Amino acid sequence: MKPTLGPILALVGIGVFVATLAGLPARATYGAQTSADEPQYLLTALSLFDDGDLDIADERYSGIYRQFHEATLPVQTDLRPDGSRVSPHNPLLPAILAVPMGLGGWVAAKTTLAVAAGALAAVLVWVGVRRLDLSLATATLVVTVFSVSPPLAFYATQVYPEIPAALVVAVGIATITGSPGRRAATILLAVVLALPWLAVKYLPIALVLTVAGLWRQRKSRLMVAVIAMLLVVAGISYLSFNQVIYGGWTPYASGDFFISGELTAIGPQPNYLGRAQRLLGLLVDRGFGLAAWQPAYLFAVPATVWALRSKRPASRLLLWLTAVGWLVATFVAQTMHGWWWPGRQLVAVLPPLILLIAAWVEQSRIRGFLFLGAGSLGVLAYLFLASEAAVGRLTLIVDFTRTLNPFYRIWSLALPDYLEATTATWVLHGVWLAIAAALAVWGWGSGRAEIQNQPNRPSDAQPDLAVRNKNVRLP
Repeated sequence: MKPTLGPILALVGIGVFVATLAGLPARATYGAQTSADEPQYLLTALSLFDDGDLDIADERYSGIYRQFHEATLPVQTDLRPDGSRVSPHNPLLPAILAVPMGLGGWVAAKTTLAVAAGALAAVLVWVGVRRLDLSLATATLVVTVFSVSPPLAFYATQVYPEIPAALVVAVGIATITGSPGRRAATILLAVVLALPWLAVKYLPIALVLTVAGLWRQRKSRLMVAVIAMLLVVAGISYLSFNQVIYGGWTPYASGDFFISGELTAIGPQPNYLGRAQRLLGLLVDRGFGLAAWQPAYLFAVPATVWALRSKRPASRLLLWLTAVGWLVATFVAQTMHGWWWPGRQLVAVLPPLILLIAAWVEQSRIRGFLFLGAGSLGVLAYLFLASEAAVGRLTLIVDFTRTLNPFYRIWSLALPDYLEATTATWVLHGVWLAIAAALAVWGWGSGRAEIQNQPNRPSDAQPDLAVRNKNVRLP
Protein backbone atom coordinates (compact mmCIF):
# COMPACT_ATOMS: atom_id res chain seq x y z
CA MET A 1 0.00 0.00 0.00
CA LYS A 2 1.44 3.35 -1.07
CA PRO A 3 1.75 6.06 1.60
CA THR A 4 -0.74 8.89 1.24
CA LEU A 5 0.39 12.47 1.01
CA GLY A 6 -1.41 13.96 4.00
CA PRO A 7 0.23 11.90 6.77
CA ILE A 8 3.66 12.33 5.15
CA LEU A 9 3.22 16.11 5.08
CA ALA A 10 2.25 16.08 8.75
CA LEU A 11 5.22 13.87 9.59
CA VAL A 12 7.64 16.12 7.67
CA GLY A 13 6.26 19.30 9.20
CA ILE A 14 6.29 18.01 12.77
CA GLY A 15 9.67 16.35 12.31
CA VAL A 16 11.30 19.53 11.02
CA PHE A 17 9.67 21.57 13.78
CA VAL A 18 11.03 19.25 16.48
CA ALA A 19 14.48 18.98 14.87
CA THR A 20 14.92 22.74 14.55
CA LEU A 21 14.03 23.24 18.22
CA ALA A 22 17.50 21.88 18.91
CA GLY A 23 18.79 25.31 17.93
CA LEU A 24 16.51 27.17 20.34
CA PRO A 25 18.89 27.29 23.36
CA ALA A 26 21.86 28.31 21.19
CA ARG A 27 23.27 31.70 22.13
CA ALA A 28 23.88 34.36 19.49
CA THR A 29 26.84 35.87 21.36
CA TYR A 30 28.49 35.38 24.72
CA GLY A 31 26.71 38.45 26.04
CA ALA A 32 23.28 37.82 24.57
CA GLN A 33 20.78 35.09 23.76
CA THR A 34 19.79 37.13 20.70
CA SER A 35 21.79 39.76 18.85
CA ALA A 36 21.84 42.33 16.04
CA ASP A 37 18.29 42.87 14.72
CA GLU A 38 16.70 40.09 16.80
CA PRO A 39 16.19 42.16 19.99
CA GLN A 40 14.66 44.95 17.90
CA TYR A 41 12.05 42.60 16.48
CA LEU A 42 11.32 41.15 19.93
CA LEU A 43 10.96 44.55 21.56
CA THR A 44 8.65 45.74 18.78
CA ALA A 45 6.56 42.59 19.17
CA LEU A 46 6.34 43.22 22.91
CA SER A 47 5.36 46.84 22.31
CA LEU A 48 2.59 45.76 19.95
CA PHE A 49 1.30 43.31 22.56
CA ASP A 50 1.50 45.69 25.55
CA ASP A 51 0.92 49.12 24.02
CA GLY A 52 -0.49 48.49 20.55
CA ASP A 53 2.20 50.59 18.85
CA LEU A 54 5.72 50.35 17.41
CA ASP A 55 7.38 52.67 19.94
CA ILE A 56 10.02 50.67 21.85
CA ALA A 57 11.35 53.57 23.95
CA ASP A 58 9.65 52.41 27.15
CA GLU A 59 10.75 48.81 26.56
CA ARG A 60 14.35 49.96 26.22
CA TYR A 61 14.25 52.17 29.29
CA SER A 62 12.66 49.45 31.42
CA GLY A 63 15.50 47.04 30.62
CA ILE A 64 13.10 44.22 29.84
CA TYR A 65 15.33 43.31 26.91
CA ARG A 66 17.82 41.81 29.37
CA GLN A 67 15.70 38.65 29.31
CA PHE A 68 17.25 37.89 25.93
CA HIS A 69 20.15 40.37 25.67
CA GLU A 70 22.07 40.53 28.94
CA ALA A 71 24.56 43.15 27.76
CA THR A 72 23.46 46.73 27.19
CA LEU A 73 21.45 46.82 23.98
CA PRO A 74 23.04 48.89 21.20
CA VAL A 75 20.91 51.73 19.86
CA GLN A 76 19.59 51.33 16.32
CA THR A 77 16.94 54.03 16.35
CA ASP A 78 16.88 57.81 16.22
CA LEU A 79 15.29 59.48 19.24
CA ARG A 80 12.29 61.48 18.06
CA PRO A 81 11.26 64.88 19.45
CA ASP A 82 8.39 63.25 21.35
CA GLY A 83 10.76 60.76 23.00
CA SER A 84 9.65 57.75 20.94
CA ARG A 85 11.87 55.23 19.16
CA VAL A 86 10.79 53.05 16.23
CA SER A 87 13.06 50.24 15.07
CA PRO A 88 14.17 50.50 11.42
CA HIS A 89 12.55 47.19 10.48
CA ASN A 90 9.29 46.31 8.76
CA PRO A 91 6.45 45.52 11.17
CA LEU A 92 4.93 42.27 9.91
CA LEU A 93 7.32 39.93 11.74
CA PRO A 94 6.74 41.70 15.09
CA ALA A 95 3.00 41.55 14.41
CA ILE A 96 3.25 37.79 13.87
CA LEU A 97 5.27 37.36 17.06
CA ALA A 98 3.33 39.82 19.23
CA VAL A 99 1.06 37.31 20.97
CA PRO A 100 3.71 34.59 21.43
CA MET A 101 6.18 37.18 22.72
CA GLY A 102 3.64 38.74 25.05
CA LEU A 103 2.52 35.43 26.50
CA GLY A 104 5.67 33.32 26.43
CA GLY A 105 8.65 35.60 25.86
CA TRP A 106 11.52 34.94 23.49
CA VAL A 107 11.18 31.16 23.80
CA ALA A 108 7.60 31.27 22.49
CA ALA A 109 8.60 33.71 19.76
CA LYS A 110 11.36 31.44 18.52
CA THR A 111 9.10 28.39 18.79
CA THR A 112 6.61 30.16 16.54
CA LEU A 113 9.30 30.55 13.90
CA ALA A 114 10.14 26.85 14.24
CA VAL A 115 6.47 26.11 13.51
CA ALA A 116 6.82 28.23 10.35
CA ALA A 117 9.90 26.19 9.39
CA GLY A 118 7.90 22.98 9.73
CA ALA A 119 5.10 24.47 7.64
CA LEU A 120 7.64 25.53 5.00
CA ALA A 121 8.97 21.97 4.72
CA ALA A 122 5.45 20.54 4.37
CA VAL A 123 4.51 23.09 1.69
CA LEU A 124 7.67 22.34 -0.29
CA VAL A 125 6.99 18.61 -0.26
CA TRP A 126 3.43 19.28 -1.40
CA VAL A 127 4.61 21.55 -4.22
CA GLY A 128 7.20 19.00 -5.29
CA VAL A 129 4.65 16.22 -5.54
CA ARG A 130 1.55 18.05 -6.75
CA ARG A 131 3.10 20.73 -8.94
CA LEU A 132 6.43 19.36 -10.14
CA ASP A 133 5.40 15.72 -10.51
CA LEU A 134 8.17 14.51 -8.19
CA SER A 135 7.92 11.22 -6.37
CA LEU A 136 6.88 11.47 -2.74
CA ALA A 137 10.13 9.80 -1.69
CA THR A 138 12.38 12.27 -3.52
CA ALA A 139 10.47 15.35 -2.43
CA THR A 140 10.41 14.20 1.18
CA LEU A 141 14.10 13.28 1.26
CA VAL A 142 15.45 16.43 -0.40
CA VAL A 143 13.21 18.87 1.46
CA THR A 144 13.79 17.25 4.85
CA VAL A 145 17.56 17.17 4.44
CA PHE A 146 17.74 20.85 3.52
CA SER A 147 15.24 21.81 6.23
CA VAL A 148 17.36 20.29 9.02
CA SER A 149 20.61 21.72 7.65
CA PRO A 150 22.12 25.21 7.76
CA PRO A 151 20.96 27.83 7.03
CA LEU A 152 17.25 26.93 7.19
CA ALA A 153 17.57 24.98 10.43
CA PHE A 154 19.22 27.88 12.25
CA TYR A 155 16.93 30.58 10.93
CA ALA A 156 14.04 28.47 12.22
CA THR A 157 14.95 29.70 15.70
CA GLN A 158 16.51 33.08 14.97
CA VAL A 159 14.27 36.11 15.08
CA TYR A 160 14.48 37.32 11.51
CA PRO A 161 11.85 37.52 8.72
CA GLU A 162 13.79 34.96 6.65
CA ILE A 163 11.75 31.81 7.40
CA PRO A 164 8.34 33.55 7.17
CA ALA A 165 9.45 35.07 3.85
CA ALA A 166 10.57 31.67 2.57
CA LEU A 167 7.18 30.24 3.57
CA VAL A 168 5.38 33.05 1.75
CA VAL A 169 7.49 32.43 -1.38
CA ALA A 170 6.70 28.70 -1.24
CA VAL A 171 2.98 29.45 -0.99
CA GLY A 172 3.36 31.82 -3.92
CA ILE A 173 4.97 29.08 -6.02
CA ALA A 174 2.17 26.67 -5.12
CA THR A 175 -0.43 29.26 -6.11
CA ILE A 176 1.07 30.41 -9.39
CA THR A 177 1.75 26.87 -10.64
CA GLY A 178 -1.87 25.88 -9.97
CA SER A 179 -5.04 26.74 -11.81
CA PRO A 180 -5.82 30.45 -12.21
CA GLY A 181 -8.98 31.90 -10.74
CA ARG A 182 -10.38 34.03 -7.95
CA ARG A 183 -8.93 31.90 -5.16
CA ALA A 184 -5.48 31.91 -6.73
CA ALA A 185 -5.70 35.68 -7.25
CA THR A 186 -6.60 36.22 -3.60
CA ILE A 187 -3.67 34.14 -2.36
CA LEU A 188 -1.35 35.84 -4.84
CA LEU A 189 -2.33 39.24 -3.48
CA ALA A 190 -1.69 38.10 0.08
CA VAL A 191 1.71 36.70 -0.88
CA VAL A 192 2.86 39.75 -2.82
CA LEU A 193 1.66 42.15 -0.14
CA ALA A 194 3.21 40.19 2.73
CA LEU A 195 6.77 40.20 1.39
CA PRO A 196 7.55 43.95 1.57
CA TRP A 197 5.84 44.16 4.98
CA LEU A 198 8.28 41.48 6.15
CA ALA A 199 11.26 43.35 4.69
CA VAL A 200 11.71 45.90 1.93
CA LYS A 201 14.56 43.79 0.54
CA TYR A 202 11.96 41.26 -0.65
CA LEU A 203 10.40 43.70 -3.14
CA PRO A 204 12.26 42.24 -6.17
CA ILE A 205 11.04 38.75 -5.26
CA ALA A 206 7.51 40.11 -4.87
CA LEU A 207 7.82 41.68 -8.33
CA VAL A 208 8.72 38.31 -9.90
CA LEU A 209 5.74 36.66 -8.22
CA THR A 210 3.49 39.50 -9.34
CA VAL A 211 4.49 39.24 -13.00
CA ALA A 212 4.22 35.46 -12.97
CA GLY A 213 0.87 35.55 -11.21
CA LEU A 214 -0.60 38.11 -13.59
CA TRP A 215 0.64 36.06 -16.53
CA ARG A 216 -1.20 33.00 -15.18
CA GLN A 217 -4.37 35.09 -14.88
CA ARG A 218 -3.98 36.65 -18.33
CA LYS A 219 -7.07 34.99 -19.81
CA SER A 220 -9.23 37.10 -17.51
CA ARG A 221 -8.51 40.73 -18.27
CA LEU A 222 -10.90 41.81 -15.53
CA MET A 223 -9.02 39.73 -12.96
CA VAL A 224 -5.68 41.16 -14.08
CA ALA A 225 -7.06 44.71 -13.91
CA VAL A 226 -8.47 44.18 -10.41
CA ILE A 227 -5.22 42.66 -9.12
CA ALA A 228 -3.17 45.48 -10.63
CA MET A 229 -5.46 48.14 -9.17
CA LEU A 230 -5.34 46.58 -5.69
CA LEU A 231 -1.55 46.34 -5.87
CA VAL A 232 -1.28 50.02 -6.75
CA VAL A 233 -3.50 50.95 -3.80
CA ALA A 234 -1.49 48.65 -1.53
CA GLY A 235 1.78 50.17 -2.75
CA ILE A 236 0.59 53.70 -2.03
CA SER A 237 -0.59 52.61 1.42
CA TYR A 238 2.75 50.96 2.12
CA LEU A 239 4.74 54.06 1.18
CA SER A 240 2.38 56.34 3.11
CA PHE A 241 2.72 54.15 6.20
CA ASN A 242 6.49 54.35 5.97
CA GLN A 243 6.40 58.12 5.65
CA VAL A 244 4.18 58.51 8.71
CA ILE A 245 5.80 55.91 10.97
CA TYR A 246 9.44 55.85 9.85
CA GLY A 247 9.82 59.28 8.27
CA GLY A 248 10.93 58.03 4.85
CA TRP A 249 10.19 55.69 1.99
CA THR A 250 11.52 52.67 3.89
CA PRO A 251 11.87 51.71 7.58
CA TYR A 252 15.60 52.39 7.23
CA ALA A 253 14.75 56.09 7.59
CA SER A 254 14.29 55.65 11.36
CA GLY A 255 17.72 54.08 11.85
CA ASP A 256 20.60 55.95 13.42
CA PHE A 257 23.28 54.26 11.31
CA PHE A 258 22.39 55.44 7.78
CA ILE A 259 24.12 58.81 8.06
CA SER A 260 23.70 59.80 4.41
CA GLY A 261 20.08 58.69 4.14
CA GLU A 262 18.05 55.50 4.00
CA LEU A 263 19.32 54.50 0.55
CA THR A 264 22.78 53.99 2.01
CA ALA A 265 21.38 50.72 3.37
CA ILE A 266 22.90 49.20 0.22
CA GLY A 267 26.25 50.80 1.06
CA PRO A 268 27.53 54.39 1.05
CA GLN A 269 29.78 53.82 -1.98
CA PRO A 270 28.93 50.39 -3.40
CA ASN A 271 31.64 48.73 -5.48
CA TYR A 272 29.54 46.58 -7.78
CA LEU A 273 32.54 45.11 -9.58
CA GLY A 274 33.99 44.03 -6.26
CA ARG A 275 30.64 42.58 -5.19
CA ALA A 276 30.60 40.37 -8.28
CA GLN A 277 32.79 37.82 -6.48
CA ARG A 278 29.72 37.06 -4.36
CA LEU A 279 28.14 35.31 -7.35
CA LEU A 280 30.42 32.43 -6.41
CA GLY A 281 31.18 33.43 -2.84
CA LEU A 282 27.59 33.09 -1.68
CA LEU A 283 27.97 29.42 -2.50
CA VAL A 284 31.55 28.54 -1.54
CA ASP A 285 32.85 31.16 0.90
CA ARG A 286 34.66 29.41 3.75
CA GLY A 287 32.50 30.87 6.49
CA PHE A 288 29.40 32.34 4.85
CA GLY A 289 28.88 30.15 1.79
CA LEU A 290 25.91 27.79 1.57
CA ALA A 291 28.07 24.83 0.57
CA ALA A 292 30.47 25.37 3.45
CA TRP A 293 27.79 24.09 5.82
CA GLN A 294 25.63 22.01 3.47
CA PRO A 295 27.67 20.64 0.53
CA ALA A 296 24.49 19.49 -1.23
CA TYR A 297 23.91 23.11 -2.27
CA LEU A 298 26.68 22.56 -4.82
CA PHE A 299 24.06 20.65 -6.80
CA ALA A 300 22.36 23.99 -7.37
CA VAL A 301 24.76 24.62 -10.26
CA PRO A 302 23.94 21.54 -12.38
CA ALA A 303 20.28 21.68 -11.32
CA THR A 304 19.74 25.24 -12.56
CA VAL A 305 21.57 24.62 -15.84
CA TRP A 306 19.60 21.39 -16.30
CA ALA A 307 16.35 23.27 -15.69
CA LEU A 308 17.31 25.89 -18.28
CA ARG A 309 17.67 23.19 -20.91
CA SER A 310 15.07 20.61 -19.96
CA LYS A 311 12.22 23.14 -19.51
CA ARG A 312 10.49 21.16 -16.78
CA PRO A 313 7.10 22.32 -15.45
CA ALA A 314 7.36 25.58 -13.48
CA SER A 315 11.11 25.74 -14.12
CA ARG A 316 11.00 29.31 -15.44
CA LEU A 317 9.32 30.60 -12.29
CA LEU A 318 11.78 28.75 -10.05
CA LEU A 319 14.74 29.98 -12.07
CA TRP A 320 13.58 33.59 -12.08
CA LEU A 321 13.00 33.61 -8.33
CA THR A 322 16.39 32.04 -7.66
CA ALA A 323 18.21 34.38 -10.05
CA VAL A 324 16.61 37.55 -8.70
CA GLY A 325 17.25 36.56 -5.10
CA TRP A 326 20.86 35.66 -5.86
CA LEU A 327 21.47 38.92 -7.72
CA VAL A 328 19.98 40.98 -4.90
CA ALA A 329 22.22 39.18 -2.40
CA THR A 330 25.18 39.83 -4.69
CA PHE A 331 24.77 43.44 -5.74
CA VAL A 332 22.19 45.06 -3.46
CA ALA A 333 23.00 43.66 -0.01
CA GLN A 334 25.58 45.82 1.71
CA THR A 335 27.73 42.83 2.65
CA MET A 336 27.85 39.07 2.30
CA HIS A 337 29.48 38.74 5.68
CA GLY A 338 27.84 40.19 8.74
CA TRP A 339 26.73 39.88 12.34
CA TRP A 340 24.37 37.02 11.55
CA TRP A 341 24.33 33.36 10.67
CA PRO A 342 25.59 32.63 7.11
CA GLY A 343 23.18 32.56 4.19
CA ARG A 344 20.78 35.16 5.53
CA GLN A 345 20.42 37.03 2.21
CA LEU A 346 19.43 33.84 0.36
CA VAL A 347 16.99 32.14 2.74
CA ALA A 348 13.90 33.63 1.08
CA VAL A 349 14.79 32.10 -2.31
CA LEU A 350 16.01 28.73 -1.05
CA PRO A 351 12.53 27.21 -1.63
CA PRO A 352 12.73 27.49 -5.46
CA LEU A 353 16.38 26.42 -5.38
CA ILE A 354 15.57 23.36 -3.27
CA LEU A 355 12.74 22.40 -5.63
CA LEU A 356 15.09 22.69 -8.63
CA ILE A 357 17.64 20.45 -6.90
CA ALA A 358 14.94 17.92 -6.01
CA ALA A 359 13.72 17.78 -9.61
CA TRP A 360 17.26 17.25 -10.86
CA VAL A 361 18.11 14.62 -8.24
CA GLU A 362 15.08 12.52 -9.15
CA GLN A 363 16.29 11.97 -12.71
CA SER A 364 19.04 9.57 -11.65
CA ARG A 365 19.55 7.06 -8.86
CA ILE A 366 23.25 7.95 -8.79
CA ARG A 367 22.34 11.59 -8.16
CA GLY A 368 20.12 10.45 -5.33
CA PHE A 369 22.99 8.62 -3.66
CA LEU A 370 25.32 11.58 -4.19
CA PHE A 371 22.75 13.92 -2.70
CA LEU A 372 22.21 11.66 0.29
CA GLY A 373 25.94 11.53 0.96
CA ALA A 374 26.49 15.27 0.64
CA GLY A 375 23.24 16.16 2.39
CA SER A 376 24.02 14.04 5.44
CA LEU A 377 27.13 16.16 6.00
CA GLY A 378 24.94 19.25 6.23
CA VAL A 379 22.65 17.59 8.77
CA LEU A 380 25.76 16.64 10.73
CA ALA A 381 26.94 20.27 10.63
CA TYR A 382 23.65 21.41 12.14
CA LEU A 383 23.75 18.83 14.92
CA PHE A 384 27.34 19.70 15.79
CA LEU A 385 26.77 23.44 15.85
CA ALA A 386 23.43 23.30 17.68
CA SER A 387 24.84 21.09 20.42
CA GLU A 388 28.05 23.11 20.77
CA ALA A 389 26.13 26.39 20.98
CA ALA A 390 23.65 24.91 23.46
CA VAL A 391 26.40 24.03 25.95
CA GLY A 392 28.20 27.35 25.46
CA ARG A 393 31.29 26.10 23.65
CA LEU A 394 30.67 28.58 20.82
CA THR A 395 28.01 31.01 19.62
CA LEU A 396 26.04 31.31 16.39
CA ILE A 397 27.31 34.78 15.52
CA VAL A 398 30.78 35.31 16.96
CA ASP A 399 32.77 32.12 16.44
CA PHE A 400 30.71 29.41 14.75
CA THR A 401 33.69 28.48 12.56
CA ARG A 402 35.37 27.05 15.69
CA THR A 403 33.09 24.03 15.48
CA LEU A 404 34.66 20.67 16.26
CA ASN A 405 32.87 19.14 13.30
CA PRO A 406 35.73 17.17 11.66
CA PHE A 407 34.24 17.41 8.17
CA TYR A 408 33.97 21.20 8.27
CA ARG A 409 37.46 21.60 9.67
CA ILE A 410 38.87 19.69 6.68
CA TRP A 411 36.37 20.81 4.02
CA SER A 412 36.75 24.50 4.84
CA LEU A 413 40.44 24.40 3.93
CA ALA A 414 39.43 23.80 0.31
CA LEU A 415 37.15 26.86 0.24
CA PRO A 416 38.19 30.48 -0.40
CA ASP A 417 38.01 32.87 2.53
CA TYR A 418 36.83 36.16 1.06
CA LEU A 419 37.35 37.92 4.39
CA GLU A 420 41.08 37.41 3.83
CA ALA A 421 41.95 38.65 0.33
CA THR A 422 45.22 36.73 0.03
CA THR A 423 46.81 35.03 -2.95
CA ALA A 424 45.45 31.72 -1.68
CA THR A 425 41.94 33.20 -1.69
CA TRP A 426 42.09 34.06 -5.38
CA VAL A 427 43.76 30.79 -6.32
CA LEU A 428 40.94 28.91 -4.64
CA HIS A 429 38.46 31.29 -6.27
CA GLY A 430 39.83 30.26 -9.66
CA VAL A 431 39.71 26.58 -8.74
CA TRP A 432 36.06 26.85 -7.71
CA LEU A 433 35.19 28.77 -10.86
CA ALA A 434 36.52 25.79 -12.80
CA ILE A 435 34.58 23.36 -10.58
CA ALA A 436 31.40 25.41 -11.05
CA ALA A 437 31.94 25.33 -14.81
CA ALA A 438 32.34 21.54 -14.70
CA LEU A 439 29.15 21.23 -12.65
CA ALA A 440 27.36 23.43 -15.17
CA VAL A 441 28.54 21.20 -18.04
CA TRP A 442 27.23 18.19 -16.10
CA GLY A 443 23.85 19.88 -15.75
CA TRP A 444 23.76 20.82 -19.43
CA GLY A 445 24.53 17.26 -20.44
CA SER A 446 21.87 15.83 -18.16
CA GLY A 447 19.34 18.23 -19.64
CA ARG A 448 20.26 17.06 -23.13
CA ALA A 449 19.80 13.43 -22.10
CA GLU A 450 16.34 14.18 -20.75
CA ILE A 451 15.30 15.95 -23.95
CA GLN A 452 16.35 12.90 -25.95
CA ASN A 453 14.54 10.50 -23.63
CA GLN A 454 11.38 12.60 -23.16
CA PRO A 455 10.82 14.66 -26.31
CA ASN A 456 7.17 15.35 -25.55
CA ARG A 457 7.59 16.70 -22.03
CA PRO A 458 4.90 19.32 -21.22
CA SER A 459 6.13 22.90 -21.30
CA ASP A 460 6.07 25.71 -18.77
CA ALA A 461 2.97 27.17 -20.33
CA GLN A 462 0.74 24.74 -18.38
CA PRO A 463 2.74 23.64 -15.30
CA ASP A 464 -0.24 22.12 -13.51
CA LEU A 465 -1.24 19.88 -16.45
CA ALA A 466 1.96 17.87 -16.17
CA VAL A 467 0.84 16.46 -12.83
CA ARG A 468 -2.85 15.92 -13.46
CA ASN A 469 -2.56 12.14 -13.40
CA LYS A 470 -0.45 12.18 -10.26
CA ASN A 471 -2.89 14.45 -8.53
CA VAL A 472 -5.56 11.82 -9.06
CA ARG A 473 -3.47 9.17 -7.32
CA LEU A 474 -2.60 11.28 -4.30
CA PRO A 475 -5.40 12.53 -2.05
